[in-house]
Amino acid sequence: MRYRLTFFAGVALGYVLGTRAGRERYEQMKKSARQVAQNPAVRNTAESAAQQGRDYAGRAYHAVSGKTHVPDSIAARVRSLRERRTKGVGEDDWGTSTG
Repeated sequence: MRYRLTFFAGVALGYVLGTRAGRERYEQMKKSARQVAQNPAVRNTAESAAQQGRDYAGRAYHAVSGKTHVPDSIAARVRSLRERRTKGVGEDDWGTSTG
């Protein structure tokens, strides 16, 4: 699903940048993209992907932190993400919920 969405986003962007269809066609495509982005199924998929990414980042951090020195800036970022997840409310940097 992620690859398909990325592909279609690339096609749409290429079309907008590569054609001279005018402002009307651009606005029509922008409206369609907004409708897709507001679709509950798309939003749920984006939230699931964001949560899965946070989980993988946490696992990777723990795997690496025991074997090498992790810079304080990265350790602080991991801690802040972990705190957000334990609170179960709010949004992450991409506007998806963390709960």
